[in-house]
Amino acid sequence: MTANALAVLFLGIGGAMAGMLRLSGSSLSTHGTVMMVVSLAAGAVIGEIIDLEKQFNRFGEWLKKKTGNSKDQNFVNAFVTASLTVCIGAMAVIGSIQDGMYGDHSILISKALMDFIIILVMSASMGKGCAFSAVPVLLLQGGMTLLARVLLPFMTDTAMANLSCVGSVLIFCVGVNLLFDKRIRVANLLPALVVAVAFAALPV
Repeated sequence: MTANALAVLFLGIGGAMAGMLRLSGSSLSTHGTVMMVVSLAAGAVIGEIIDLEKQFNRFGEWLKKKTGNSKDQNFVNAFVTASLTVCIGAMAVIGSIQDGMYGDHSILISKALMDFIIILVMSASMGKGCAFSAVPVLLLQGGMTLLARVLLPFMTDTAMANLSCVGSVLIFCVGVNLLFDKRIRVANLLPALVVAVAFAALPV
C-alpha cells in the first residue's frame, strides 16, 4: 500500500511540475499558479455544494451490492480511489476526442494499458473494488467520445495544459489519502477540472 501510494504521489507531482515549471535559459520559473489556485478553490466550492464525494460513495455502495460484494468492507474505498486515479487526466479527454472525431484509438489504447497496470497494483493492496473503476472510465470516455464534436472547440492547447496540471494535483491528493490516511475529499474537487478548462478562455 505504501509503495502504491508513493507511485501515485509521484505521478501527480510529475504531471503538476511538468505543467507549472518553465526553463528560460539557466533560470527556472513557475507558470499557471493563479489558474491552479482559482481552479481548485472554485472547484472545491462547487464540489462541496453538489457533494460529489457522497454521490461517488453512493454509486460504489450500489455497485457493491449488485456485484455480490456486500461483505467486502473496503470495496467502496477501493472503487472510489481507483476511479479517481484513472479518470483524472488529460489523456482521457484527448484520446476520446481523437477517437470521436477521427477514429484514432491510439491514445485510448495506451491509456488502457497504463490503467491496467495501475489497477492491477492497486487491486493487490486494496481489493477487487479497484477493478470496477472500469465502469466510470467507460462512462467518462464513452461520453466524451460521443460529444467529441461539441467539446473540440473548447479543448485548446492552453485548456489541455490547464486540465493536465490541475488533474495532476488531484492525483497527488489521491496519493496523500493513500499514504497518510488523510481524508481529502478529492471527488469534491473534480469541478476544478472544468474551471481549469474555462480559465483558458479568459483574456489573461
